[in-house]
Amino acid sequence: MYKVYVTILPQKKVTARMPTLTWEPITLKLRNPFRLSYGVDETRTAHWLRLTGDSGWGEGTIPGYYHISDQSMFDCWQAAASRTLPFPDDPAEIPAWVGAEGPAPARCALDLAVHDRIARQRRIPLFALLGLPRPAPKPTSFTIAIDTPQEMARQALAIPRYPVIKVKLGSEDDISRLDAIRRARPDARLRVDANAGWTREEAFEHVRKLEKFNLEMIEQPLAKEDIEGLGLVQARTSIPVVADESLLTLEDVDRLAAVGVKGINLKLMKVGGLAPAVRVLRRAHLLGLRVMLGCMIETSIGVTAMAHLSGLAEWLDLDAPLLISNDPFIGIKIDEFATLNLPDRPGIGVIKNDGL
Repeated sequence: MYKVYVTILPQKKVTARMPTLTWEPITLKLRNPFRLSYGVDETRTAHWLRLTGDSGWGEGTIPGYYHISDQSMFDCWQAAASRTLPFPDDPAEIPAWVGAEGPAPARCALDLAVHDRIARQRRIPLFALLGLPRPAPKPTSFTIAIDTPQEMARQALAIPRYPVIKVKLGSEDDISRLDAIRRARPDARLRVDANAGWTREEAFEHVRKLEKFNLEMIEQPLAKEDIEGLGLVQARTSIPVVADESLLTLEDVDRLAAVGVKGINLKLMKVGGLAPAVRVLRRAHLLGLRVMLGCMIETSIGVTAMAHLSGLAEWLDLDAPLLISNDPFIGIKIDEFATLNLPDRPGIGVIKNDGL
């Protein structure tokens, strides 16, 4: 249906020289220009991390608007490669082995690779290693980025069997864009994501107009540091306000619950991997917050790893494999109804896409 291309940059410039782990950058090509409140992208860079003998795979991927440099991630991986400590054989030892130094997506890559290694050695899937329930098939939302109302409506009509659509807002004429999609797909469950693109005043005005669209959520309407403002927006609408950029640490869960926000978007690359993600997820449940599992524009390594947690989440936003044209890996299967099914393989369960 689509021609698939992959670009892997020369490894020699960024590959670790130690025998314990290596990494490579991968240029991911988006099927359509991806416009958010932060700007427009046609490609994103992912990083594939591999342990000795391909015994475990991880991924570290973060968009530019998080202001995390590639070099800071390389430094983190080089430090890990230089250690004399062996890889952990017990999941409980992974947080201490990964440590707290370095950017969250770099620590995430290490965390994923070591979890993958242990689960492969034990010949069990990742969710079993984590002591989580087997995820049942569940639909993911499909993201439509900011464009003209007409183009956004066209994209919505092009996916008539996808039950959930996530609409990127945070630009001019947001209501007209959403109205066009709702008219095109009156049957769809709609979520909107402003990506921190509104001021408080704009958010207060918009939430009144959004009530008529029967939305499942309003994601990150305000700047990430304005947690108090998110609570004020929530107080003005019955639609759940879901924090994304505002959720980076376990402590943020408590702050968001305290102001009355109703949900969180949990992403491995923001919190530093599976071990911290499970802690965040359990804390959110304890505080009565609803949980969506999300992803960056990343490969099937990261997305499939996150899907192993979906037995404990209400909403899924794991559509990155549908948004890129050159995923170099095969992991979760997404059917014609946007339903996710985990692979029947040990570890994360991802293999190379030999069809590239």
